Amino acid sequence: MPVSIQQVREHPTTLAYLNAANENLRQIGYTEHGVRHATRVSKAAHRVLAELGYPEREGELAAIAGMLHDIGNLINRQLHGQTGAMLAKELLGELGMELSEILVIICAIGNHEEEYGHATSAVAAALILADKADVHLSRVNEPDPAKHDIHDRVNLAVTRSTLEVLADERCIVLNMTIDPSIATVMDYFAIFLSRMVMCRSAAARLQCKFGLVINGTVLE
Repeated sequence: MPVSIQQVREHPTTLAYLNAANENLRQIGYTEHGVRHATRVSKAAHRVLAELGYPEREGELAAIAGMLHDIGNLINRQLHGQTGAMLAKELLGELGMELSEILVIICAIGNHEEEYGHATSAVAAALILADKADVHLSRVNEPDPAKHDIHDRVNLAVTRSTLEVLADERCIVLNMTIDPSIATVMDYFAIFLSRMVMCRSAAARLQCKFGLVINGTVLE
């Protein structure tokens, strides 16, 4: 039987890796990168491919990649995609996953960051879109407002973030609500512009357009 997302999600090593990664980033002031983020990205990546009509197994590989994509942060934030890919290779090998599927997943993990990543496959594209769409107030780790940086403020300002797949129109839309009293739309673009450019490339890999809607306004 193929290795399932449930097996990966429930594996004790997965939980240990995610908790360690999240704690490491919390210590240096980063937003949440633990079980909550991994689960949300996993489900969204699967949904993107499912709603675009990709085979179910391909969607499940995207879900597995989403669950494991940030585990490299337990070692270091720098190049965490590459280190995470190697950790995922070991974990998935222990579970008995076929090598051909492992290669798809670790390539997606190794390509999910905008500094060096590319949507080299449908799985990689779905992971990129799902990961970059997770901007939300629930991701802020720092309880002291005096210590909030621009990343904290932007996440705190986002009260809703939904990745919408319009299959008939071949369009993937990130629809967000931002509280302007906390952060402005310009603040959002100051830190996330490169991510939105990456999302556009990822959508194109899936033969879709990428759209961004903030507070009801379509941004092109």
